[in-house]
Amino acid sequence: MNAPELLRRELAKPSYMPEPIALGVNTDAYQPCERELQLTRRVLEVLQECEHPVALITKSSLIERDIDILAPMAAKHLAAVAVTVTTLDPAIARTLEPRAAAPARRLRTIRTLTDAGIPVGVSIAPIIPFVTEPEIEQLLEAVRDAGAIHAHYVVLRLPWEVSPLFQQWLEAHFPERAQRVMNRVREMRGGKDYDSAFGTRMRGEGVWADLIRQRFEKAVHRLGLHGRGGRFRQLDCTQFRRPLVVPPLGVREKGGNAGQLDLF
Repeated sequence: MNAPELLRRELAKPSYMPEPIALGVNTDAYQPCERELQLTRRVLEVLQECEHPVALITKSSLIERDIDILAPMAAKHLAAVAVTVTTLDPAIARTLEPRAAAPARRLRTIRTLTDAGIPVGVSIAPIIPFVTEPEIEQLLEAVRDAGAIHAHYVVLRLPWEVSPLFQQWLEAHFPERAQRVMNRVREMRGGKDYDSAFGTRMRGEGVWADLIRQRFEKAVHRLGLHGRGGRFRQLDCTQFRRPLVVPPLGVREKGGNAGQLDLF
């Protein structure tokens, strides 16, 4: 709850050196509770005040609410967005990501952000063999037409408790191909459900992983999309300025319960 204040404190430290901050990497920056709590928006307000570069990744159309912050930042090369798109099939999306924006809605979000001057990339993730994998080329064409400027992908990852949950979903919705899917996943993970090796965990390895990579790269090249990174590399750290006001420890920026800070 005190993320904006803690961020302000970090940015005010004399030792802090600006580098682009990414929001939404481990969990979406626009959870449903963001509509009321506005934590992401308040974080963005701090970053805008300090002219600090930021990149966001989300599946939610709620990001459109913050265009009034992101568009002026993008005009200064201080903001970029990545929208995760898994499938164009609404039936698959409803079961795989039941609380996320529908595929068509995500494409409209890409267009809305692009029209506002915000550079938008796309994360095609996860690529699931025999489920979403057949859509690679069609999906890339759709996001390009919506205004995306670059794309990257992640092959299905099944660490820890995710594996049994995914296999339950697979048996429930694709029982006729469940075994084929898992066989292919294991083929790309050295015979296991998951391999956490840093260099290969996002893409997998072996013949099938290489075929996915080739298909993706050929489609990106044909469609004129940039590869991984694209304009995100152009985020500018030179405009950074430290916050002029840092509230005392225990005081929330915009009201609320200051006692939360006692935990830190």
